[in-house]
Amino acid sequence: MTELPRYEYVKLADAIEADIASGKLPQGAALPGERAMTDLYRVSIGTVRRAVVELRTRGLVATLPAKGTYVIGMPAPADDSPEAGEPDN
Repeated sequence: MTELPRYEYVKLADAIEADIASGKLPQGAALPGERAMTDLYRVSIGTVRRAVVELRTRGLVATLPAKGTYVIGMPAPADDSPEAGEPDN
């Protein structure tokens, strides 16, 4: 089965989330401004804005008007435990 394509803003949000998880963007760090992110990631400003909304939805960043967007959380660890109802082998 072929994998569905992902939207650019989701790819960008995933990349920033990876930077947060790796410590490159620690808690309390400011994200680059919108214009800087368009140059850094070579995407449109609309893509940057949607990615920031996605990161807010994930609980990873908060935006303060006229101040910027800051890392407030860490990504949840991947749950590698067996699904409920599956036997432990």
